Amino acid sequence: MNKALPILMLLGSALQFSYAQNIQNNPGSNHGNKFEQLGTILTTPNEQRTASGAPGVKYWQQRADYDIRCSLDEQNQQLTGSEKVTYFNNSPDVLTYIWLQLDENQHNNLTNANYQSSTTLPEIATTSTIDNAVISDTDNGNGVKVLKITDALGKELKYTVNKTMMRVEMPVPLKSGQQFIFNVNWKYKITDRLKEGGRGGYEYFPEDGNYLFTMTQWYPRLCVYSDFQGWQNHQFAGRGEFALTFGNFKVQMTVPADHVVGSTGECINYSAVLSPAALAKYNQAKTSAEPVEIVTLDEAKKAETEKSKATKTWVFQANNVRDFAWTSSRKFIWDAMGQKIEGKTVMCMSFYGKEAYNLYRNYSTKAVAHTIKTYSHFTIPYPYPVAQSIEASNGMEYPMICFNYGRTEKDGTYTETSKNGMLGVIIHEVGHNFFPMIVNSDERQWTWMDEGLNSFVEYLTEELWDNKFPTKRGAAYSIVDYMKLPKDELEPIMTNSENIERFGPNAYAKPAVGLNILRETIMGRELFDYAFKEYAKRWAFRHPTPADLFRTMEDASGEDLDWFWRGWFYSTDACDISLDAVKYAKADVNSKVPASKVVMTKMDPPLVNAFDDISKVRNREDKTIQFYTDKDKATQDFYWRYDRGLEKYDDKEYKREAKTPYESLSSEDQAKYAGKFFYELSFSNKGGLIMPVIVEFTYADGTKAIDRIPAQIWRHNEQHVTKFYVQDKEVASIKLDPMRETADIDESNNTWGGKAQASKFQLFKQKSNVIRGQSAGGNPMQNAKATK
Repeated sequence: MNKALPILMLLGSALQFSYAQNIQNNPGSNHGNKFEQLGTILTTPNEQRTASGAPGVKYWQQRADYDIRCSLDEQNQQLTGSEKVTYFNNSPDVLTYIWLQLDENQHNNLTNANYQSSTTLPEIATTSTIDNAVISDTDNGNGVKVLKITDALGKELKYTVNKTMMRVEMPVPLKSGQQFIFNVNWKYKITDRLKEGGRGGYEYFPEDGNYLFTMTQWYPRLCVYSDFQGWQNHQFAGRGEFALTFGNFKVQMTVPADHVVGSTGECINYSAVLSPAALAKYNQAKTSAEPVEIVTLDEAKKAETEKSKATKTWVFQANNVRDFAWTSSRKFIWDAMGQKIEGKTVMCMSFYGKEAYNLYRNYSTKAVAHTIKTYSHFTIPYPYPVAQSIEASNGMEYPMICFNYGRTEKDGTYTETSKNGMLGVIIHEVGHNFFPMIVNSDERQWTWMDEGLNSFVEYLTEELWDNKFPTKRGAAYSIVDYMKLPKDELEPIMTNSENIERFGPNAYAKPAVGLNILRETIMGRELFDYAFKEYAKRWAFRHPTPADLFRTMEDASGEDLDWFWRGWFYSTDACDISLDAVKYAKADVNSKVPASKVVMTKMDPPLVNAFDDISKVRNREDKTIQFYTDKDKATQDFYWRYDRGLEKYDDKEYKREAKTPYESLSSEDQAKYAGKFFYELSFSNKGGLIMPVIVEFTYADGTKAIDRIPAQIWRHNEQHVTKFYVQDKEVASIKLDPMRETADIDESNNTWGGKAQASKFQLFKQKSNVIRGQSAGGNPMQNAKATK
């Protein structure tokens, strides 16, 4: 039905509702590829990994079971071990060799990965800096010493050590569905972790002459063999952590008799290694609402002074884990409490020396319980029976156990920074049980799938710990300083771990911020939480890739997010949306309807052969073809004859009148629109990163309103867009992204009408701190204590 439209005349211009007119006003789209699908950038779906992001009907993964016996020589700082490995070939492939990781070779000067970085002549140096710069071909004695490798019958197997990797040859090819049993005997010198670095080692306490051992990445471990990569045998250079095969473990550790051991898994011989009193307190802790000290502060202090020369053997068992770590020291206080996760009791425990007592006793175990409960809400229910936090002046994670920091001053006081730092690292490291210990991504290739996803859920967990907790990663504004750096100082998130220059912002913070932007600004919490939980469920105890995450998030939410993955993960673009101009107008409701347009047209000349092409020519030449209008005389009208020159050409001009599509406003419409305020906002994408546009209007009466424009507004023109608004009240000022949700790197171009407030910052010189998490100097707690 044709019906005249009422007209609104804006001051100086008219509203246009014609699609053709809109195209005319925007003749060039400046369209790039930011909204194109990722296509071949992602791996091709197959029977192992589907296009939906879920494991396929033929998904498979390998398995490795370990039976390990080891002995800790505290006096000589040496570990000796033997392991029986049962390797299950669940792949469709025939394997002629297997690869194992020897991560302790990181500490050997000849068999480390030898990934060097650029160095310069120092202005000020430490002795260790000078020592490390000396070229030496003399073995420093560190690293794994493989003593013997045999098959199940005791026959020696051929093997080759390549830096931090070891290849073991199969005596006969291992076919699909078969298993291979072999034995490895090894030993290594345990290194001083605080001096030589690394994930594991010992810390020596000269005040009481004791050691704290953190036994991590300590045994020859099977590499992952997968459908998407084959063997993951990238060298261990210290940063990119690891990818490992799931399996079942039984581990027996022989240690000094007065040591307390914390470990992956459950201890199956507590009755043999604990006193009756300690065992009773352990059982009491299972149902306690508060942490129970199984080994007390006084007992730990006493053990420090009475060093036993006898030994005890602790036996632990862990099922369906990808790794195994443990700790041993006579310095440990040990507390525990139970946490219910969907009806099952998880033993949350902490082990720490007297140096951390006033912090760990009050917070550590409770933070462990809070973490597994919160992560279970956002991902999957915590499946293991134990979760532990060990104070060891560092931060590193393994299944059911992690190593953290947080020591007090000698007088027992601490700074708020020390407390919050301790809580943050405990939540982060305990959270790693989910990513990547359960959702088992490849850390050595894609650190962000481990650290970034975990940092995001850590952010959610910290937010639920304390409303004033100073979370560092997650809020969009927290990544701005990184994203505004020059392009030659940035890499995409999708960069291999060892090649990242600014590791923390790139692999931890930027992925965490990106996920939070998806949750809070782009998808909304309900859609995001459902999809993220679906990813965790699909890939629990499996080996996901980035494509599996990206596809699952879209598949489970119904949102096309390829533009976001492309911009946030595959590029170094930054968000800088500029409010370039604001046009303001009022409606003229009494304007006259424009007169009809009159144009003069001439008859087109006959077509004759004007549209000839090769097909038309060949069709005319093909005598077997009969054209419909040649056969049906009824179709041969005037113009059929005219186009063939059978009618006379008429060059006379004819008048054609185009009637106006408008009519005057009714009195009701005049009343409705006369008081409206009309605005056109012009935006430009100066940073290159596609993001939603969030517009806050402040009206003349002081009230506010927010319009959230989805990112798809940029899909036809990725550089410039405009948005027309009809307002009931006059706008006094406009501000983009008022809650700083999009990581906009330049807020100076985000306002109109009001003046941006200048910001200030304080500049300090950072103090050095050898022991992580321990404060240096005075603190408010000390001052308050001194005045009492």
